[in-house]
Amino acid sequence: MVQGKSGQTIHITGVVQGVGFRPFVYGLAQRYGLTGWVRNSSAGVEIAVDGLPDALASFGQALQTELPPLARLDHCQVTPRPVNGFTRFEIVSSLPVPGAFQPVSPDMSVCPDCLRELFDPSDRRYRYPFINCTHCGPRFTLIQELPYDRPYTTMARFEMCPACQAEYENPLDRRFHAQPIACPVCGPQVWLQQAADLTGLGNLSGLTQEDAIQAARQLLAAGHIVAIKGLGGFHLACDGTNAAAVAKLRERKFRVDKPFALMVADAAAATRYCELSEAEKELLCGREHPIVLLKRRPDSPIVPEVAPGQPYLGLMLPYTPLHYLLLEPADGFPPALVMTSGNLSEEPIAHQNDDALARLSPLADAFLLHNRDIHIRCDDSVVRLLDSRVTIDETNSTCRRFVPQSETPGETFGRFFTLRRSRGYAPLPVKLPYAAPPLLATGAELKNSFCLTRDRSAFLSHHIGDLENYETLRSFSEGIDHLERLFRVQPTLIACDRHPDYLATRYAQERTEREQIPLLMVQHHHAHIAAVMAEHGLSGDRPVIGVALDGTGYGDDGTIWGGEFLVADYAGYSRPYYLQPVPLPGGDKAVRAPWRMALAWLHQAGIPWDETLPPVAYSLTRPLTNSLDILAHQLKTGLNAPLTSSMGRLFDAAASLIGVRQVVNYEAQAAIELETWVTEGDGAAYPFSLENGQINPTPLWQAMVQEWRAGVDAAALATRFHNSIAQMVAVVCQEIRASTGLKEVVLGGGVWQNLTLLQKTIPLLHRAGFTVYWPQAIPTNDGGLALGQAAIAAWMTRSK
Repeated sequence: MVQGKSGQTIHITGVVQGVGFRPFVYGLAQRYGLTGWVRNSSAGVEIAVDGLPDALASFGQALQTELPPLARLDHCQVTPRPVNGFTRFEIVSSLPVPGAFQPVSPDMSVCPDCLRELFDPSDRRYRYPFINCTHCGPRFTLIQELPYDRPYTTMARFEMCPACQAEYENPLDRRFHAQPIACPVCGPQVWLQQAADLTGLGNLSGLTQEDAIQAARQLLAAGHIVAIKGLGGFHLACDGTNAAAVAKLRERKFRVDKPFALMVADAAAATRYCELSEAEKELLCGREHPIVLLKRRPDSPIVPEVAPGQPYLGLMLPYTPLHYLLLEPADGFPPALVMTSGNLSEEPIAHQNDDALARLSPLADAFLLHNRDIHIRCDDSVVRLLDSRVTIDETNSTCRRFVPQSETPGETFGRFFTLRRSRGYAPLPVKLPYAAPPLLATGAELKNSFCLTRDRSAFLSHHIGDLENYETLRSFSEGIDHLERLFRVQPTLIACDRHPDYLATRYAQERTEREQIPLLMVQHHHAHIAAVMAEHGLSGDRPVIGVALDGTGYGDDGTIWGGEFLVADYAGYSRPYYLQPVPLPGGDKAVRAPWRMALAWLHQAGIPWDETLPPVAYSLTRPLTNSLDILAHQLKTGLNAPLTSSMGRLFDAAASLIGVRQVVNYEAQAAIELETWVTEGDGAAYPFSLENGQINPTPLWQAMVQEWRAGVDAAALATRFHNSIAQMVAVVCQEIRASTGLKEVVLGGGVWQNLTLLQKTIPLLHRAGFTVYWPQAIPTNDGGLALGQAAIAAWMTRSK
């Protein structure tokens, strides 16, 4: 034994591969005079080390407190052992471990060091659009297999030049074992391909590298649409200050009103278009670079066609070197680019060159392509912050470990709110409060994501989209295959939604039958509540009051639920209160036609269909002259008019009655536009009644119609409607507490994307003495549903 020295074996799990963790360990070992080795394995990072006890203690502390920017440590197991007699510290070859798994880092935006090199004329990677290091760049979208080594990524085809090889092998270089390492000599290349005859510009196809990028900038400045290959797929880009260009993109993409996202050069540019608090700036500039919803400035030069009727814009900053080169400020170049997903509406985002050229040629005038393959598609994430002026008791939040890595406790803590969780966040796991067997949860139909579990890790997938066609179903299936292989999950059970017609449900049914494994069908709103419980680490040893408000969910009685107050834990639920069911005249037609829902609620409330009321007046303008007679017959007979307790449809009806919107062309459009009418300072609300477990809004409709006829403006009506729903939630929760003693409220479901409603409801519940949990890092819409399904299924297997 070496005099005074001790030995240790250390096993570390978490996001510790592809993030510069081994050179970090190497540097610490040099600092503290330690000898031994470090290596990757399929199960994490393994370290064998000899040194003086004080040095080992300092080394162990630094391992956990001085992590590289992208690393996340979940567990560090230290085992004493005899001194080995190592003479130096080195990084040794990776060790594949059959059946082992570990988390994978999401793709991250280009780091400051790489950005500096990108614009440094003396650097050998000057203006190279694929510059990266262990602190940034692609991860998830190019990994084909673990361990995370270059031969198992889409970079395997690119043989490193001597200069890159030297950096790759130098433990003190920040590109040590950076698997996507590349340079202009040996790495991927970019080129332009023309898709249309562009009058006056000649043939631009075949231009490469800097020439291709400058030609793309020229096209964008001239009002053309360019398909740009990025990290996780293609964007369709155009000038966000050019109304004709945006209108052309909407026409080609068949996207009538749904807002487009924008990319701007930096935070200073963002402040010219939107109001930006320090917390929002921090979120916008964080390593993830998500799309952040921000309040539009009145003098913003962004054309209204980008987000029709909306006071908010979705802004993101460049997150690849190619984006920075495209957005480089210059006279005559667009200050903001529309950057929307490269697909036709309802299709998955294109991510392979051949597929993009085939599918997007009718949409784009030109393509900016490259030959670094994308293994798995991944859309942009969408987030926002709760209003800092709203008083929220942040001591109730227990999800600190799930907030974005770039977020620090303070102004943004407890206020981060996810609308779409994908690039920058997926596939980081959510830690379950208990161990789970290997299982798959297939999620819902709209905004689909799926979830795989292993031990205490729940891997909620990237955003898949709406499972309404074969192309998206194939993307869903391919994503499941990839993540199962990546995380070594062979499901022993599959959980799905109870709706028999969801493609995700049919996938689960067919696969469980084929593989002869159990199937668990989970009620939609129970899953919404369980997802929030799991995000916040609630153990499930006591039930909560779950307020699940959304548009559509298959109910136990075969009707359409969506305005549900549950007493729930992971094991089950009861339904003490729910919104009074109303017919959905025309079935799915009513979802697209809020005027139908308004008339249904007026009929149920016994309010005559006065021709001056906006929904009635609209119906009389329709080509079918007997629309009202047909609808009245449906309501009377129930023909093609299934019952629904949907809160989403209640919002649609209010939007129609006030005159905000009578038909929609994207999901929740009427409710979204209704929210924009809400003003501050009006605390009035409309009444409702509770009758045998049903919430009856008849008094609300009677009061709204009376005020509308009295000439009360739409803003006041919208504000009072939102006040009414917030107060209704607080009152019903107090009713449930009176009979159960429960004091914890969990909010889930897509209606809670309405931040006005959320920010009105949370303070009311706090003042009533409740502890409140709401979704933060996991989408409150159906994008988070699979996590709830997985948590419920895991509990069911645990309790057996």
